This record gives sequence, C-alpha cells and structure tokens, in this order.
Amino acid sequence: MKMRREKMLLPLCREDEWWEFELNGDDSNPHIALLPLRPEVRAKFNETAAWEYALSMNGQPYGYHNLVFSWIDTISDNFPPPLDAHLVASVMTIWSQMQPAYATNMWNEALNKRLGTEGLDLPAIIVESKKRGSSFADLLTIPEQDDWLYSDGKCTSCVAFILEMYKEAGFFNPYANQIQVTEFTIKDAYSLNFFENNASRLPSWCNDGDDVKLPFCQIKGTYRMELPGYNTMAPYPHMN
Repeated sequence: MKMRREKMLLPLCREDEWWEFELNGDDSNPHIALLPLRPEVRAKFNETAAWEYALSMNGQPYGYHNLVFSWIDTISDNFPPPLDAHLVASVMTIWSQMQPAYATNMWNEALNKRLGTEGLDLPAIIVESKKRGSSFADLLTIPEQDDWLYSDGKCTSCVAFILEMYKEAGFFNPYANQIQVTEFTIKDAYSLNFFENNASRLPSWCNDGDDVKLPFCQIKGTYRMELPGYNTMAPYPHMN
C-alpha cells in the first residue's frame, strides 16, 4: 500500500482565530503555556524585522527537511540505547526503498547539504562520506544552517520559526551570525534566558486554579507542564 504525503506549509493566522480554535475546535487536549519575555528583552525586540521574517515564511514548507537533525549534536550521546547511527542508517535505508520520495524530503536533501552535493541517494551519500574519510555518524552531527534553501523553499519547524523571529528581532546579538536556530529543540528554546524571572510581574490570572505557582503561565492542558531548565541559558556562540 502506498502512502500519499501532502506537502506541509507554514500558514500565518490571526491570534484570535487560533485562540478561538483552541478554545472551541481543538479536541486533542492541547497543553498551552504563555512564556512572557522579560521587560529588558521586550525592549530590544525589533518588531519590524521580526514581522518581515514571519511574512517571508508564509506558505514556506514546514521543517520536515531538517526536523530529524535538530536533536543530533554528537556521534553517540544523543541516542537512547540501543539506538545508534548504524541503526539510524539501517532504518533510513529500508524506508528509502519503501518510500523514496519521502526519504528525499525527510533526510536525503539535508544530507546532501551537509556534503555540499546534490541529488545523491542514501547509499551514495554513505559512500561519499566514506570517501572523504568520515562516517555517516559524523555526517548526522553537522549543524543545520539557517540560510540553507531547499528545493521547495526555506524550511523551519514550529520552534525554529519562533526562534528565527527572535533572531531577526535582535535577541541573539551579538552572536546571531554564530547561532543556527534550526538546530534548536523545544527544550533548547524554553531554556533560553529570555523570559520573565520575576513572579510578581506575571499576569494576575497566571496559573489560576493551580496550587503550584509555575514560573510561567499554563493556560490549557489536563496535566501540569514541567519545563526542566526553564529560562536558564544565556546565548553563546555556536550553541547547539
């Protein structure tokens, strides 16, 4: 049986439309939190630059090209046992045989970017890595570059989209040119020390109905959200 894969795009929608959907149309039990920015961070927010970036991404592809790679930073330490780069290569190889178009979108094009090649399929990518005295495991750890342009456009996941806006807004200065936010995971994002650290400045309705006062505002969700390492990491060159 063949699986049909629809192209996923980044749409821009109004905040009130999104919130109306979350209140009345989303039956997936979403867990939503507000993470307010600190006043001094908000003060340097370049709204014009952030909006220019956001509008430029309207209709661009979702981050399926680079999503696989954002959590792989080391040859072995990011994989839970028994997973390793050899098993990843095996799964990718099988999947490439079953769904070649899917494989091209999910990893082949991104791996070609890392090699500086074009159009190689997965076996050829692995062979080319060996020819260069490297390995497939090494190839997986090469950081994604925010300015890479894929065959169907610039590619960003949901968290990378927000962080790209922050980057354009000036939050990562003076290291912006040395930070690739398409390498960030959700945990990397909420660990950044951009957020409110004074509980007295949180909205009065924040965490209503909860006897535990979180350092952020949980708005929806059956379970209490936990964000380990929240608001603790200052930007530094080549982070992630």
